[in-house]
Amino acid sequence: MRKIYITVKIPDLAFELLTKKGYRVDINKGPSRLNRQELCEVFSKYEAVITTVGDIIDEEVIDSASKELVIISNFAVGFDNINALYAKRHGIVVTNTPGVAGESVAEHAFMLILAATKKLIEADKFVRRGRYHQWDPMAFVTPQIWGKTIGIVGLGRIGTYVGHIAYGGFRMNILYYDIARSEDFEMLTEAKYCKLELLLKEADIVSLHVPLAPATHHLIGKKELALMKPGAILINTARGPVIDEKALIWALTNKKIAAAGLDVYEHEPNIPHELTTMGNVILTPHIASATLETREAMAKLAAENIIAVFEGRNPPGLIKIS
Repeated sequence: MRKIYITVKIPDLAFELLTKKGYRVDINKGPSRLNRQELCEVFSKYEAVITTVGDIIDEEVIDSASKELVIISNFAVGFDNINALYAKRHGIVVTNTPGVAGESVAEHAFMLILAATKKLIEADKFVRRGRYHQWDPMAFVTPQIWGKTIGIVGLGRIGTYVGHIAYGGFRMNILYYDIARSEDFEMLTEAKYCKLELLLKEADIVSLHVPLAPATHHLIGKKELALMKPGAILINTARGPVIDEKALIWALTNKKIAAAGLDVYEHEPNIPHELTTMGNVILTPHIASATLETREAMAKLAAENIIAVFEGRNPPGLIKIS
């Protein structure tokens, strides 16, 4: 009987699909994640492991794998938590769950945009603390989003959805930066393709949607933040290390930019104390893809990846590493 381990509870659909095939599926039911030693033990016993972004699958963990381990199925859109090249060299297939989180992450990005622009958290606290005594025409006056300029950094599936929300919902002007130009996107949204430096200078809101890679590590640092407008807002629902957090704290402290909305962090789950105390920063715990629909789709794809490999087929979420 094929043996599969799931490192953290995910939607039951994955368990149901796998057990229906007659596989044995074990799940970590503990309150905390597996530590390194426990991960190594799991890798030494199972033929497939469903991991998440919180599981760091490095050379040591991969070295502990038994000869029977054939697939690491990452329950995530990205795979920067896994040394995929090293796994490939050991004959282990690595998969992820691409193409299922575009809508949910785009929604979350706009939630952060609205919350940061409209000072939502500050206004909420103002009311809860009993400070709302009368209507004040000058209280919490903020810029409107309608008609402003949004800069989209990374025009993949998620960035494209953000662009359509911005254009269709708020009639925003769109600047975008990517490794490739999309004339179809430009035609549908009147977007303008430009270099990153120009985007940072011109955008009222900058939203990051690039994968984490050597070329995007600290893509936004002190130099880039200094280019932005004093009233600009920076949003990150991509990966934490895309932003140099020390530089971001500098920019916010010195009012180089107005606010930030973050769902991911450079040294996740650790967040600099400075960011947690700033009233102009909105923080969420890496939940941009946390919709019922997306989680179900991720569970289904994570299971289908394993089934395909076990049955000798190419998995739909195969990560191709050269």
